Amino acid sequence: MLNKTFTPFPVLTTKRLTLRQLVPNDEEAIFNLRTDAEINRFLDRKKATSLHDARQFIDTVTKNTENNSAIYWAISFIGKRELIGTICLFCFSDDTNSCEIGYELLTGFQRQGIMQEAVHKVIDHAFHIMGVQKIEAIFHKNNLRSMQLLEKLAFRNRNEPGKKDPNLVCYYLNSPNA
Repeated sequence: MLNKTFTPFPVLTTKRLTLRQLVPNDEEAIFNLRTDAEINRFLDRKKATSLHDARQFIDTVTKNTENNSAIYWAISFIGKRELIGTICLFCFSDDTNSCEIGYELLTGFQRQGIMQEAVHKVIDHAFHIMGVQKIEAIFHKNNLRSMQLLEKLAFRNRNEPGKKDPNLVCYYLNSPNA
């Protein structure tokens, strides 16, 4: 059985980063993430059109965290509150002790190893604290940056086209304890 109790919220830290709970003051950064053409090029989601959309998204994330159905971290540098990206675990399955991971980073902070650092920390938390046995990442086949990141972190390609969309690929990582 997975340990999906997100209260108190698990704040995670790395050498450079704090992974913290999303708060209402993050609305402008969330708006920027959800409207950036480069970030959203491979994502199938409705583009935010206002700060109100960002606030609604934060409210949804907060509810999902409160009911332990998903956990969504804001990524910031240690000692700073400015959100530079996000990372989440969702689609938990108690039957298979698995979940999915998703992430995004403002374009000005890409290619600095930030997301690799954040994903590594979240993987460690998922495997060692939450009891997850397998993490999956589903993304567009042309998202080469995501593919490279996952491969650096030892994820493997399932080599099966997406059931709903053949343009999606699934990578997975099994826990070393599995």
